[in-house]
Amino acid sequence: MDEEAAEVVKQIFSLCLDGYGPSQIARILKADKVITPTVYYQRMGKATRSPLSDNPYNWDQKSVAGILERPEYQGHTVNFKTYKQSYKSKKTCYNPEENWLVFENTYEAIIDADTWAQVQELRKNKRRPTRTGKTNMFSGIVRCADCGEKLYYCTSKNFEARQDHFVCSTSRLKGKEVCPTHFIRAVVLEQGVLVHMRLLIACVANHEEQFRKAMGAKQKAEAKKELAAKRRQLTQAERRVEELDRLFKRIYKDNANGKLSDSRFQMLSDDYEQEQEELREKLLQLNEDITQQEEQAENIDRFIGKVRKYLDLDDLTPAIVNDMVKAVYVHAPDKSSGHREQRIDISYDLVGILPASLLNGLSNGETA
Repeated sequence: MDEEAAEVVKQIFSLCLDGYGPSQIARILKADKVITPTVYYQRMGKATRSPLSDNPYNWDQKSVAGILERPEYQGHTVNFKTYKQSYKSKKTCYNPEENWLVFENTYEAIIDADTWAQVQELRKNKRRPTRTGKTNMFSGIVRCADCGEKLYYCTSKNFEARQDHFVCSTSRLKGKEVCPTHFIRAVVLEQGVLVHMRLLIACVANHEEQFRKAMGAKQKAEAKKELAAKRRQLTQAERRVEELDRLFKRIYKDNANGKLSDSRFQMLSDDYEQEQEELREKLLQLNEDITQQEEQAENIDRFIGKVRKYLDLDDLTPAIVNDMVKAVYVHAPDKSSGHREQRIDISYDLVGILPASLLNGLSNGETA
């Protein structure tokens, strides 16, 4: 590994997790006087396609975006990203991603799989800075609980921090008759998510086994035993399907040679076909059950590992939000009690929405 270049790559991915886009990252690298890849390659004596710039720190947002989208940083070898129409042509054409050939874990990774996945998710939900230059860690992940569309981040140079807010894009663009106005102050949203996340962390830290049970995850020993039993059933069913195939061939030969009457052949073949059909359905269900149980156990383990990183959580940062939260759904306010009350649902990475009632119940010793 080229340690010097690897540190720049790690810095770029870290800045992306902190909520910065490619153009913002390019400006930061330029301000920090980090030399561009072209300059670095030329100093290493390697040939480059791009001409040397007058400014060795003149990063371009396209270069940053390209780095953020390269799967090679996970330690994978990727072939057939480009091709030429013929040996006579000098023009390089780009293959669609489905035509790439990826060989995983062929060398030491610079970026781990979780970080890579988080960055790709962020790249799908691109966040444009406001005209004021202000950004918010929840931009791009806050959605309307009714219509499902994103909430716009609204701010002004004249706003105090408590005045920054989010508003439903549907009600703003198409009118309140299409979707009622969903409005929430950014500071209220941050406080609500922080309180819920602290409750979650305390619950997992102090009641891990109860949390697993509440999430439907089996104890490790119990899960292993159950999976082993299902795999044995799977193997037995596969063997029986193969055996039925052989029996089909045998009775077909016996019928053709006159050793087995047509009526007897039809009866046996009908029985075998019915049994095979039942076994195929059982195989599909067993495979689905095994995959689901393995994924669920793995997801719970990975989620608990994430939670443990933030046991002393005091404040939210863009990196923490991007690591833990997939989406936040804001409901319309309820004023029936005479006070403005508003519900938000937090969809966490790997486990989805965890209601506060479930976490409160676990904290109070309720496992049902």
